[in-house]
Amino acid sequence: MVGGGAAGFFAAIAAAEAGADVIVLEKTARFLDKVRISGGGRCNVTHACFEPREFATRYPRGGQALLSPFQKFSARDTVAWFEARGVKLKTESDGRMFPITDSSETIIDCLMTAAQNAGVKLRTNCAVESVVKNPAGIFELTLAGGDKKFCDKLLLATGGCRAAAAGQLAVTLGHALVPSVPSLFTFQIESPWLRSLAGVSLDLAEVSVPAAKLRERGPLLVTHWGLSGPAILKMSAWGARALHDLNYQFPLFVNWLPDTNVEKIIQEFQARRESAGAKLLVNVPLFPLTARLWEQLVLAAGILRETRWSALPRAQAQALAQQLTRTEFLVAGKSLNKDEFVTCGGVKLGEVNFKTMESKICHGLFFAGELLDIDGVTGGFNFQAAWTTGFVAGGAMAA
Repeated sequence: MVGGGAAGFFAAIAAAEAGADVIVLEKTARFLDKVRISGGGRCNVTHACFEPREFATRYPRGGQALLSPFQKFSARDTVAWFEARGVKLKTESDGRMFPITDSSETIIDCLMTAAQNAGVKLRTNCAVESVVKNPAGIFELTLAGGDKKFCDKLLLATGGCRAAAAGQLAVTLGHALVPSVPSLFTFQIESPWLRSLAGVSLDLAEVSVPAAKLRERGPLLVTHWGLSGPAILKMSAWGARALHDLNYQFPLFVNWLPDTNVEKIIQEFQARRESAGAKLLVNVPLFPLTARLWEQLVLAAGILRETRWSALPRAQAQALAQQLTRTEFLVAGKSLNKDEFVTCGGVKLGEVNFKTMESKICHGLFFAGELLDIDGVTGGFNFQAAWTTGFVAGGAMAA
């Protein structure tokens, strides 16, 4: 197994528990680094969606291909797998599932223990420089430093192809790569008034990018660099290639009150003229907007801070209603979602048999995880793809 991340480890455990002689080669000094940092150090193991077809709809790329693997190893199987090894998961209000310890170390310890109990040989600082398949059908791996390893079946689980070299082993063995672009990222917005609200969040907002025909709803978070939160991350996943083509510079529109409309907002303004006419606009926010966000939206609409409800002109009321439902920002770039890098692109799905995860081009070669052109939205879906493809590949390799 080349790659000591979630997919590589899960494949190694599955294969070893089925009786195979397995070695995992990891180029860095530590295994499972992405597991360690995911979910803010808590590890979002999977998502509490237990119907495979529904689960597959959360993948901008690869959902259809994952239908068969999900029948063999679903989110429900992931929960059972970890619980059978002493790790209980909990479900949060948005469906994300974490270990009850809220610590990714719990997941890492579980995987390390399972691998060691199954007899998996683990090697760090073992970068694979090249691979060939010799006339006898044996894979010959050359490691950094010149050492060689030989195997009759090989799994590549080297992660996303953020750099061209990441997919080079697959290319060497005859595979083509779909060009890689970032898939989960936040938006950089230079607006000073927005950045002054860093830390403000909404449970529900709607964001849209007309230039890319994208629209998403969900929680929204204001950051020191712009906007983040599930609504933005979902949009970045579904629009990964379109936003890349726009060079991450485009107008973004935010509807802060997506469950209402301009007409109803104007009616609410009229009611406030009558019930709170003597109060300053900036001091009486519309629910569910926070006081800080409301104040900045009022000022951004061109309304003076000292304006009272009773003195709100019709034209300014209309401008504020538009601001609440269609604030325009210019996105000036992207920021990766902390260290949780996800890319779209990788090994072409049509070149892989998803019943076994074996290459259709090179017999004995298998794939798992993000090296494939598969990526999910945020919420545990990328890890589930890793567990599932790893489990299926490991079982098939041992068969």
